[in-house]
Amino acid sequence: MLAKVLASALLGIDAILVDVEVDIAQGLPQLATVGLPDGAVKESKDRVKAALKNSGYDFPNRKITVNLAPADVKKEGASFDLPISIGILAATGAVKEDQLRRYILLGELSLDGGVKPVRGCLSVAVAAREAGLAGIIIPAENVCEGGVVEGVEVIGVTELSQVVDFLNGNLAIAPFRADVEALFSQGCEAGDDFSEVKGQEHAKRALEVAAAGSHNLLMIGPPGSGKTMLARRIPSILPPMLFEEAIETTKVYSVMGLLERDHALISSRPFRSPHHTISDVGLIGGSNTPKPGEVSLSHNGVLFLDELPEFKQHVLEVLRQPMEDGRVTISRALSSVTYPSRIMLVAAMNPCPCGYLSDPIHQCSCTPLMIHRYRSRVSGPLLDRIDIHIEVPAVKYRDLADRGESESSAAIAARVSRSREVQKERFLGTRVRSNAQMTARMIRKFCEPDEAGSRMLEVVTDRLGLSARSYTRILKVARTIADLEGAETIREHHISEAIQYRSLDRKT
Repeated sequence: MLAKVLASALLGIDAILVDVEVDIAQGLPQLATVGLPDGAVKESKDRVKAALKNSGYDFPNRKITVNLAPADVKKEGASFDLPISIGILAATGAVKEDQLRRYILLGELSLDGGVKPVRGCLSVAVAAREAGLAGIIIPAENVCEGGVVEGVEVIGVTELSQVVDFLNGNLAIAPFRADVEALFSQGCEAGDDFSEVKGQEHAKRALEVAAAGSHNLLMIGPPGSGKTMLARRIPSILPPMLFEEAIETTKVYSVMGLLERDHALISSRPFRSPHHTISDVGLIGGSNTPKPGEVSLSHNGVLFLDELPEFKQHVLEVLRQPMEDGRVTISRALSSVTYPSRIMLVAAMNPCPCGYLSDPIHQCSCTPLMIHRYRSRVSGPLLDRIDIHIEVPAVKYRDLADRGESESSAAIAARVSRSREVQKERFLGTRVRSNAQMTARMIRKFCEPDEAGSRMLEVVTDRLGLSARSYTRILKVARTIADLEGAETIREHHISEAIQYRSLDRKT
């Protein structure tokens, strides 16, 4: 007696189809699972046996072999409980096999036959659609995330008996369909606004440029100058997420099990702010069973690193490749997985250990050696990958006491969106979505300054000894400034403003 059921395994943030083959033969009673299962999958035999008996079904007192194919892909988690139990029932004739090849089954079983939620249902729904299957049968608590994918039926169940009755045609379960527009509107709730920030007009302008081109940004200033306050308001001026971006980001949260039941789609750009004690695995991802890190949880959003020099140096250095490539590849002996990491990096730091270097009011107590050691914790190659460096001075009393309203996030976001529309037309037909992601060929094509701008860039590059990467960063930022102005050509004042945003280079 042989039965086949479709299940799914996660590989990175994507799902692959897995054939659960159940064979029942004569022999000593046992249930053996093969096909590279992990500990949770091996333990499923006890959960499956108890769930079948407590749901009123007979458990075969024979030799049962469960094969999870393809056998060279590691199978993890308890989501194989449901397909294994249905496979056993199909092999004994309790479940008709007509519908088994049309649906992917996924779910963890409790001992009383209840179906518990699992991770990665969104990725499984996408895999079912790409494979041309009718749909997926998943726990009722996961239907919201699976329901955002069009073209597949999402059947939510709470008990093992429901699945059996549905497959046998004795029970009709209406497919769940998520209201994508309503889910998107959940991410449009008002939050922190730039109108609440007093003073810091230069920093606000730099943040607007950074948001318009998705440029990495570093803020340097004394304690209490508003660096964190400014950073937390960046998502309010970023353009709304596209549906494709929302699906990509939600996949990461889905495989991590971080999706809330009522918020099945990440419709607002993520803002992640890990503590400086984080490890390299926590930031980039990894461990024995590879999982996404903070850099992937920030995909299509903002990764904010406050007190940048306080992070361990080897942790910061692993950021280089994800910042350049927009993805993280984690290789282990048995597998290699890739997670997306297209982020806007925003960092903040003090100018010195005490924080008051160049402050006109407070006396700095740091020696030149202390300042050098403090700043050297952030390496030159990492600083080169940060497009904009700005100084954020302490706010003066007259700015703090000003009762007038500053420019709102909505007004800034409107200019940012217009700039992004220009970039969308410019990069149409490519995978590039913003000026910060331009390749060398695109820089030569779209970032040609006028004659006066070229002369200024030549003088500054030679005088400051800028690296090739810093040179291209200046051109990218100048292109964004020109886009905000609606200019076709990069002019001298665009180059001049972009150079002002390289404050650390000017001090070398």
